[in-house]
Amino acid sequence: MTIRIIDLETTGIDATAHVVEVGSVDLLPDGTIARHEEHLVKPPCLIPAEAQAVHHITDEDVAHAQPWKVVADAFFNRSACSDLVAFAAHNAGFEKQWLTPALLRGIPLICTYKGAVRLWPQAPRHSNQVLRYWLQLQLDRSLADRAHRALPDAYVTAHLLREMLKKASIDDLIAWTGEPLLLPKVPFGKYRDQPWDAVPSDYLQWILRQADMSEDVVHTARQHLAQRLSKSGSPN
Repeated sequence: MTIRIIDLETTGIDATAHVVEVGSVDLLPDGTIARHEEHLVKPPCLIPAEAQAVHHITDEDVAHAQPWKVVADAFFNRSACSDLVAFAAHNAGFEKQWLTPALLRGIPLICTYKGAVRLWPQAPRHSNQVLRYWLQLQLDRSLADRAHRALPDAYVTAHLLREMLKKASIDDLIAWTGEPLLLPKVPFGKYRDQPWDAVPSDYLQWILRQADMSEDVVHTARQHLAQRLSKSGSPN
């Protein structure tokens, strides 16, 4: 039942970016957070100043590090992952650019961001650091306070995941990861920033008739309409 929480730092946020650091912690079946690990990674390019300003990893820091393939092959080797029930990452859709099926070896990947939006839609934001303070988690600050570094971010996310598992099962979190994001607030139009519960059903039905809505918006509107129908027998 061990879940390994992964965080990557990269040279950017688009599909051409490269990994510069990987960190992980394990959430054990008894709720203990253990096995802290981090490795710098040498990318095949210079690290842009914009990325350095986020994580403060410089070209000098990674000059003697191994490339991602070497680090990943060791980090995700079969024996090191043999007792895992799942991997987890905050905003796993981003990490999946580098956490390929070959590396994950069939082990499910949980997106704690999607889980957080589901379980705490009222949170002011759903980044791991905002949730850390909003939930008033008590963490070891010597491990947690280097925000935007791989190990500290994985450590914070592990604590969030532990809180999620008090409200949802591992199977729930895996299932939600495979679905579009359930948005907590309307991202556009006259109901922008309103909770979906405040949106009239006819507006939700209008959303479903539009061809240019994002997958997340359509999924959220459909879910809220289905909830209303199940409660009242009518979508209105």
